[in-house]
Amino acid sequence: MGRSAKIVKAIGVDLGGSHVLAAVVEDDGSIRSKHEIDVNDRSFDNVMKLLETAIQGALSDAGSNVVGIGIGSPGNIDPETGTIRYSPNFGWKDVPLGPKLRERFGIPVFVGNDARCATLGEYTYGVGRGTQDFVLITLGTGIGGGIVADGNLILGHAMGAGEIGHHQIRPTDGFVCSCMKIGCFEAQASGTGLIRHATALIPSFPRSTLLAGAPNDLGSKRIRKAAQAGDQHAVAAWKNYVSDLALGVANIVAFINPEVIALGGGVSKAEEFLLDAVRPLVDDLVTMAPRGSTRISIAQFENDAGALGAATMAMRGGLTTGKVA
Repeated sequence: MGRSAKIVKAIGVDLGGSHVLAAVVEDDGSIRSKHEIDVNDRSFDNVMKLLETAIQGALSDAGSNVVGIGIGSPGNIDPETGTIRYSPNFGWKDVPLGPKLRERFGIPVFVGNDARCATLGEYTYGVGRGTQDFVLITLGTGIGGGIVADGNLILGHAMGAGEIGHHQIRPTDGFVCSCMKIGCFEAQASGTGLIRHATALIPSFPRSTLLAGAPNDLGSKRIRKAAQAGDQHAVAAWKNYVSDLALGVANIVAFINPEVIALGGGVSKAEEFLLDAVRPLVDDLVTMAPRGSTRISIAQFENDAGALGAATMAMRGGLTTGKVA
């Protein structure tokens, strides 16, 4: 009997505000197929239809030996039922995502926070592999992430641990966050934060090349590339951005003292340009841990960590690293 007959598989689903991705994942972390659908209507009924379509496609590809379905969703989630208690991204409250999908497919379904699923995926198969203390920070429209301490994914008393984007780093002079606090890490150091830093500097650079085109064209990718090319406006915005990113990262080093912090999300595509700027600033800010004792790296998986982690959750029966206490 060959290995193919023994391979355990799960369907990992990354549910985002703009897309649904369902992947067939094998027990060694290999992704065998993907089904992705855009989300244009965030109502629960519509998203359920999209999920069913994507999952059914993945199940058809997978064939036999599928142990379950894992869903990574934004929001705070009841791990026992898979009910989404609250998801500001979708405007949902107490929606029975897990129960509905179990009823539809008749196999085990596990639902977890999307950022914690991504952390589990990166920790299990990516740059966190082999470590005991690890943090993932995703630098996208907002800041997501998760924490592994002593080999265990930290979930918190009410499944709210790991919301690193909402600790305040500039509470008196920062940008207003989506949560309505001032100067959250997310408001200052997400991809949106980079745009805000560039916008705040417009009066100082009235002839900036970044101002050419429509205001909506001023995205974080464009600013990053302009900074790498030496544009003065972009360089100044990047400097302020990296300063805030380093402040938040240094706080996390002080809180957790991880072996590795992985930076993911769109801004992380700057790779060495980002790491070369942020690492020395973090070293200067950290006082109670040996300089350089936390390695700051770029996450291995860009768009697949969430689906990988969700599938791993399904294989293990919950959001766990698999460590035996």
